[in-house]
Amino acid sequence: IMELNKYKNIYFIGIGGSGMSALANYFVLENKMVGGYDKTISVNTNNLESKGVKIIYDDCPIDLDKKYKNKYNTLVIYTPAIPSSLKILDYFISNDFVVIKRSEALGLIANSSFCVAIAGTHGKTTTTCILGHLLKYCNKPATTFLGGISENYNSNLIANGKDICVVEADEFDKSFLTLKPNIACITSIDEDHLDIYNNIDDLKDTFNSFINKIVPNGLLIVSEQLSLKGDKYGFNKDSKFNIQNIVLTNGSYSFDLCIGGILYPNFNFNCPGKHNLSNALAALIIAFKLNCKIEDLKPALLSFKGVQRRYSFHINSKDLVYIDDYAHHPEEISAIYDSLVESYPNENYLVAFQPHLYSRTRDFIDEFASILSKFHTVLILDIYPARELPINGVNANWLLSKITSKVKKNVKLHDLDKEIYDCKMKINLTLGAGDIGSKAIKIKKQLLEYAI
Repeated sequence: IMELNKYKNIYFIGIGGSGMSALANYFVLENKMVGGYDKTISVNTNNLESKGVKIIYDDCPIDLDKKYKNKYNTLVIYTPAIPSSLKILDYFISNDFVVIKRSEALGLIANSSFCVAIAGTHGKTTTTCILGHLLKYCNKPATTFLGGISENYNSNLIANGKDICVVEADEFDKSFLTLKPNIACITSIDEDHLDIYNNIDDLKDTFNSFINKIVPNGLLIVSEQLSLKGDKYGFNKDSKFNIQNIVLTNGSYSFDLCIGGILYPNFNFNCPGKHNLSNALAALIIAFKLNCKIEDLKPALLSFKGVQRRYSFHINSKDLVYIDDYAHHPEEISAIYDSLVESYPNENYLVAFQPHLYSRTRDFIDEFASILSKFHTVLILDIYPARELPINGVNANWLLSKITSKVKKNVKLHDLDKEIYDCKMKINLTLGAGDIGSKAIKIKKQLLEYAI
């Protein structure tokens, strides 16, 4: 097994990504010399630079700090989301540095302690974040790596000891197969990442391979909607772990928790949406299995503030609502739509959506059009390319042409705040995994200039 401790310097290529920056934060706490490259400045890179991490933004090996040019004490970690043509990556590979993927580094850390892995095409960031918060509140010695920023800690790393390691088990690039979990959870399996997987069966086979990585006598909990082996959780009383007597009041839930036939009453949770309630259930089960006490779990759950860009309220008043969310898959948008109907029945909704990846837009064009058509007003931004090159004929106008909403329009990111303002709608959403979230503060400011 590769020994992480022997390296004094850790260099990250694509350091600004959510998973990468969480790892970088971890190694900063381990007193390693941490440096990195990214193509863009972001909240994550600013946060790391404030901790003394030296980051360069030009793909130029000459700019590398001298200490990172010693291959014997520098480990290089990269994300598969970067292009393989990067000169900096090529420099490290051609000079025989040890270069590993993010998932491999995470596997080495996680597998050296009691590993809890949260998998699923949707819900894993929120579930992991709730669990990390529950464990911290209950003062369990755990380190939690997040794929988003926790509102409670303003960080994507919750560090409180190393006996337990909680990680998001990411199916992208099959990277979760590096893990050997003691406890695993699968929240959902929907067709996605068809640039990696041939079809849904290929995706399911890979999830089954992940299940086979669980240590002997380990625990597997699985959403009741999935036909996989494992202990089921959900809203059905036949599931081994379930939630009963749900009451929604002003966007907050109260419910009773049923674990193995025993009912624990009076839990409260402040994040709207049944999908979030399901995520909270998974986190509660695992925290319970890690010996957190029920009387601690109740206030812990109540104090959970959410994850940035996961159903994040920027305005939440009687007359005006603005929510921003990372949703970038039809199933995720559908879950958000259902939450809106539950919280704001008989209203019209505006959605501004930035598609993420040309391939995903192409593969799910009809599903995107179908769910977006349920919104009264739809503003479609240009496709955010991320790691991809354009695909001929796949663009925002093609998606727009298939949407049947009353009001629909193709808009530019720099005009988004004004476009939303001009629509004068009560309930407004911005959705997407690209850079649409960077406009949230400006949109909020613009919206607050009028009162309906």
